[in-house]
Amino acid sequence: MGLLNKLRGKKKKDKEVEVKKSLSDLELLCSDDPEVYEALRDTMFLDPRKIEYSMEEALEKAKEAEKAKNYVNAIFWYRIAGGLAIYHGDVEKVKRYFGKLTKLMPGLNLKIVEIPDKAVKKAKEYYEKYLKPQQEETSNL
Repeated sequence: MGLLNKLRGKKKKDKEVEVKKSLSDLELLCSDDPEVYEALRDTMFLDPRKIEYSMEEALEKAKEAEKAKNYVNAIFWYRIAGGLAIYHGDVEKVKRYFGKLTKLMPGLNLKIVEIPDKAVKKAKEYYEKYLKPQQEETSNL
């Protein structure tokens, strides 16, 4: 009986380790402030360098879609512009683009609109820690 209990206990510890390993880098970085994690989890891009549009292009497309009353596309482009504003560390643009997004979708409650300063600061930490400069990546190829 004692042997079975020891085996069961070991499996339980292994599962706990698996759960800890499955946390994302963003979750680990924001573990001290779950409110910031909530603000960033659905709004920031983990690697914005892979976005093929600039923030200005996304904003222009959002305005065009909004003017054409194509609100689904406008929401899509404001979300991209906002995510890129997070990457650039521009708090004012984060407020503006995600604020516009919440006006187009009144039921959407984005935490980033409430705490943009803290969220952008934490996102900057993430980008500095986890994104290598473009030059380093190409030189390693």
